Amino acid sequence: MVKFILISRDCAHGPNLLAGPTLSPAGNNQSLVSERLPVLKEQLAVTPNPAAHAHLLKALLDSTEDAVLHLSPDGTIASWSRGAECLYGYPADEVIGRALTQFLPTNELPAFGELLANAQKGVVRPHEIMERLRKNGPRIRVETNWIAVRNEEGELTEIVERARELNGAGGGVPEEGQLRLLMEQMPGVVWTTDRDLRVTTNWGSGLPQAMIRAGSLVGASVGEFLGAADLHATPIAEHYEALRGASSHFEYRRNNRFLDIHLEPLRSGSGEIIGCIGLGVDITERKETEEEVRFQATHDAMTGLANYREFMDRLEREVRRADRSRHGFTILLLDLDGLKKINDRHGHLAGNRALMRLATVMKANCRSTDLAARYGGDEFAEVLIESDLGMAKTVAERIQASLQEDGREPPLSVSIGIGSFPSDGRTAQELLEAADHQLYQAKKLAHRRNLAAGQIHTHKR
Repeated sequence: MVKFILISRDCAHGPNLLAGPTLSPAGNNQSLVSERLPVLKEQLAVTPNPAAHAHLLKALLDSTEDAVLHLSPDGTIASWSRGAECLYGYPADEVIGRALTQFLPTNELPAFGELLANAQKGVVRPHEIMERLRKNGPRIRVETNWIAVRNEEGELTEIVERARELNGAGGGVPEEGQLRLLMEQMPGVVWTTDRDLRVTTNWGSGLPQAMIRAGSLVGASVGEFLGAADLHATPIAEHYEALRGASSHFEYRRNNRFLDIHLEPLRSGSGEIIGCIGLGVDITERKETEEEVRFQATHDAMTGLANYREFMDRLEREVRRADRSRHGFTILLLDLDGLKKINDRHGHLAGNRALMRLATVMKANCRSTDLAARYGGDEFAEVLIESDLGMAKTVAERIQASLQEDGREPPLSVSIGIGSFPSDGRTAQELLEAADHQLYQAKKLAHRRNLAAGQIHTHKR
């Protein structure tokens, strides 16, 4: 039997197929090509005559309004259909033999290179949304479908690409393509898993610095994707909860980035839970802004120490914690001696530098679990967690010695009072009163020493 295909075509009206014995007169062109492209290799293989082979290939390419082209494994254009001429505006003789990258926007080059590399490895994703350049410059968004053709040894010999234009108005754009376009541009990452918590699909524009493209996570475990190993901790624990029907919303830190994650059970049409579906959005900038605002609200702008409000909140929390655990702690109240004289003799800038010198010494003698604060004016305070009176006295002596040994002018000294839980009180107010009483006694003693030193200096003169 003689098989034939007669085609007349123009870019405005598309193909007009006259059916021979192998085509149904009422057949749908798009459906025909959609069915034939996946088995194009087999159809060509049973056509031994090279001339017939070429004619059959051209007929198949020109029987669709879609842009169909063949690429060599390195991305060189080997054939260019009439649909491609209409879509991109280039005639076949201008593009055949040239690299397809010459017709791509610069921003699409990395993604196209990744597609080619994956095709060499045998991984071809069924659909991609990307931008292409039309002749004379305008960009268009297209949905592409790739088919890899391999020889008997399994080596990639060519790639068949079919593309159709997408437009935002929706005119003639498949609903599936519209949905995929929206999903690809969604900020963040959407993923689904099976019941073994292996990623089955992923979409979205990705996460900053993560280089996650649609489909690139497929096959990875949730732990590999999110950088987690503990099955009983966030975020893996929430995935197991989703498999049991629970929804969750939480924040998670991944590679120094903060993610806001929503998790839901993934259900089949019958309602059976078949996996999880998650949405992750990068909120690092928001978190950094929140942390900066919180720091400014709870810290002294000059010294960088905690402010009075933060100190009192921490002290109240520590009283409650120590009362429950029956472990002691101490507080220090510090007063920079002679700050008014420093301001009067050397100016307020020198007074500010004196305050910052004391703050630096306090930080150096403060553990990460402790809290150093500017209590107000020339008064400072520390909360020493899990400490006793002996440890508090040691810290106080180190602070005083450090100020005496720094060698800068003007010389500084500090008076310190100590309050110990529970011996000096079991409330914040009682501890502050005990420490303030000791501080007052220490300042009186320092004042007497200064008077005595002044009298000795006068007598020597």
